[in-house]
Amino acid sequence: MSGENNGKVALVTGSSRGIGKEIALRLAKKGYNIVINYARSKSKAEETAEEIRQLGREVLTVKANIGKVDKIEEMFETIDEHFGRLDVLVNNAASGVLRPVTELEESHWDWTMNINSKAMLFCSQMAAQRMEKQGGGAIVSLSSLGAQRYLKNYTTVGVSKAAVEALTRYLGVELAPLGIRVNAVSGGAVDTDALTHFPNREQLLEDAKSRTPVGRIVEPNDLADTAMFLLSDDAKMICGQTIIVDGGISLLT
Repeated sequence: MSGENNGKVALVTGSSRGIGKEIALRLAKKGYNIVINYARSKSKAEETAEEIRQLGREVLTVKANIGKVDKIEEMFETIDEHFGRLDVLVNNAASGVLRPVTELEESHWDWTMNINSKAMLFCSQMAAQRMEKQGGGAIVSLSSLGAQRYLKNYTTVGVSKAAVEALTRYLGVELAPLGIRVNAVSGGAVDTDALTHFPNREQLLEDAKSRTPVGRIVEPNDLADTAMFLLSDDAKMICGQTIIVDGGISLLT
């Protein structure tokens, strides 16, 4: 990816803030025009959009609850009308209900699985249809250690992220012949806005910091670094993989 305006387009879901925003800004610096997807805060989305415009790139903001397939379809139709192409998809949007497994209700399960897993499948499917016409593209999804490890009250999110990693493998194999690379980035505890919903946030962060071999917790920049690598030509032979970025904490028993 060069730093010049290459006319290519990247969609980053949940990109009005946090890790998604960081990746969107980096893609803009690499010459991509950006589609910002958000669910709630139009003001946050517009703030990010303005930062991207300051970089000289074109930006489209689309409000869409991607837990619903019809809303995903509408979003892609808007992208078609505005840009007429799509080259990169970053599945970053995520939500979840933090409860003990015995207290989960059907609505909690459906909400989390729809936004974290179903959306990843159908966004990737619709993105691939467009990428195929251009001879290829790249898809990166965000996961977390809860997909493989037990984290307290994390059941719905952990299971949904395990599905993201499994889908990454299946999509990776099936889309590779079309020139579309699919991979994922799994992060350890990251201090973003999303973590404010955890009742034990401070304890979680302090515990992660004290136990991480490299001596600090993962930051949004760390995940963005790896996402950008996977989206670049340097990763052209990486297919269907989930790269763990956690400072080594998952290696401890």
